[in-house]
Amino acid sequence: MQETKITIQETTNNTILKFNSTTILINGGSYEFSNIDEAKNSPLAQELFYLPFVKKIFITANFIAIQRYDIVEWIDVQEEVAEQIEAYIADGNIVVNEKTSSTKKEAIEVYAEVTPNPAVMKFGTNKALTQTDVEYKNIDEASKSSPLAQAIFNFPFVKEVFISDNYISITKYDMVEWKEVFAEVRTFIREYLVDGKIIIKEIPKQNTENNTAIETPIVALEGISAQISDILDEYIKPAVAGDGGNIAFRSYNEETKVVSVVLQGACSGCPSSTATLKNGIESLLMEMLPNQISEVIALNG
Repeated sequence: MQETKITIQETTNNTILKFNSTTILINGGSYEFSNIDEAKNSPLAQELFYLPFVKKIFITANFIAIQRYDIVEWIDVQEEVAEQIEAYIADGNIVVNEKTSSTKKEAIEVYAEVTPNPAVMKFGTNKALTQTDVEYKNIDEASKSSPLAQAIFNFPFVKEVFISDNYISITKYDMVEWKEVFAEVRTFIREYLVDGKIIIKEIPKQNTENNTAIETPIVALEGISAQISDILDEYIKPAVAGDGGNIAFRSYNEETKVVSVVLQGACSGCPSSTATLKNGIESLLMEMLPNQISEVIALNG
């Protein structure tokens, strides 16, 4: 069984902190609790409400968001909360009793957007789907870890599936045009999510045999590598995510000063995206890390 690690992430609201999990916490849906009585079907939420500074708790598949009262600052208590959640999960305790829970779940909307890659359509949603970006090249890959991706591959025109935080990018074969099928796919995804079915049952490991990055590697980066990764996260990823794509740091060679990045989703296999992103990333990194970057190599995921 995979050990659960909890990492801390700030949000735009300084009273709310996200506690991200490396394993799946619940099978589907999301749950919000404003007090201990509402949390009767979530033993974990009830335990957290015993902390006097906890105001509200939001639980989804990959993270727990907690809003605090102003009686404390997060910097003073966040590590203890993360350790408490880790210990609770490590003991095999139930996060949410989903079979009996009657807590009202969020309304789910799914919208379709075109991308710069004509073969790829982006399906955005107001529901958090995953904390770790995952990409599947075929139904066999999907069957190992993502029931949602596996179900999408049952459409005969689906070639690849990329799942990110709040959207799914689907690459099609040339046998159909998106205008003929996007509405059907959008409806299918929405109904799947509304039914609370499993999105990802486990986070897949990186496939190193065929050099395909199925997920962004979770490693402790240092030095220039860490700086490159931070720059990509802050300046590049938000822009490409808007078009249904993703960029993941792969490696940095200190001797040659060559950076390798992986393009996923709508960016993967799109010649214009590859050239534009490579040049744009290269210029940005050279400007922000002078004399440390000689070239950026863009690989398709």
